[in-house]
Amino acid sequence: MPNEADNHTDSSFNSEKVLIVNVAVAVIHHEAQYLLGFRNAAQHQGNRYEFVGGKIEANENAEQALIREVAEETGIEICDNTMVKLGRLHHNYGDKQVSLQIYKVELTAQQYEQHKYRQYGLEGQALTWVNKADLLAGKYHLPAANQTILEWLSVPTTIAITYPLTHFDATPDPVAAWLTFHQNKLTANAWVYIRIKAAGSESIAAQLMHMRPDIKAIVPCDVNAQTLTIEAPLAMKDTTTANSIVANSIVANQLSHTALLQWSEDTQDRVLSKNYPLIVSCHDAASIDAANKLAHARLQQQLPPVIGAFLSPVLVTHTHPDTVPLGWESWSALAQLADMPIIGLGGLSPVMIHQVLEHGGISVAGIREFFE
Repeated sequence: MPNEADNHTDSSFNSEKVLIVNVAVAVIHHEAQYLLGFRNAAQHQGNRYEFVGGKIEANENAEQALIREVAEETGIEICDNTMVKLGRLHHNYGDKQVSLQIYKVELTAQQYEQHKYRQYGLEGQALTWVNKADLLAGKYHLPAANQTILEWLSVPTTIAITYPLTHFDATPDPVAAWLTFHQNKLTANAWVYIRIKAAGSESIAAQLMHMRPDIKAIVPCDVNAQTLTIEAPLAMKDTTTANSIVANSIVANQLSHTALLQWSEDTQDRVLSKNYPLIVSCHDAASIDAANKLAHARLQQQLPPVIGAFLSPVLVTHTHPDTVPLGWESWSALAQLADMPIIGLGGLSPVMIHQVLEHGGISVAGIREFFE
């Protein structure tokens, strides 16, 4: 990445105009192998690993800059590869401010085989392929602005959403039926948004996490709550162990469309979910703008980031058949406005992930088609 600032001015950081380096970043990978460069000691943020990328020139958009920079730095031609926008980040290093536009680029098997043994790039920089698990575990020292990218990369390509409790009203014990179904039908290590829509939902969610400690849970967050507390029911014998399982199972809090707009309009100074990243729900340009404000505020507050946005409905759904869907074209246009990864929701199935990727999303979520 470049050391010098260009002459572009931007007021997105604060009320004063500042010089900002606009940078396109390519998160290049083949399956679970990710490409990193290494900055020498003389460079800004030296002696650290980095993703491939560089400054966006005045006559370029982000994708054009990405294609050029990757070719110049590594010799890899990505003009025919799918480039999926992960998001945008604004970061103040103190001595330098950058605006990063981050894209995820998957190489073909042929491209990977051609380049996987190259130890140096075309500009003499060291290159290395690293395993995703090691990358996410923090084994490679990256610049501070890259930490949010790692959080984004943790989001899987599919997210299950639980059935509402009312779906099991015809059974003698709806809670027991709900728990049994989700305990048996959730795939191993699944990310699941636990959306029960019933009184006592915290207790029910905790029971599911105790029964399935392998799952990664997304749980609702109230805009009026400073933190979200889900504790094991007192009926559980070892509540200390159970509470530990619950705490370790939660990967994010979810903020509804209504709560997001409420935060944006009335309570932007309120701190939400201090302990966990956020996933927000969006339906239109106004809510995406609110999500972008929230994402920027959390970075300024040094809180866990907004790691994704459910954007819905893409297609007609079973639960809301009268709601007019966005359709792929409008959904894609809205996805491009977001500063965080977009998750497709509404009338979709796991096999539609390729359509989601083609239209600017990174993941697909739903209910009916997402259980074994």
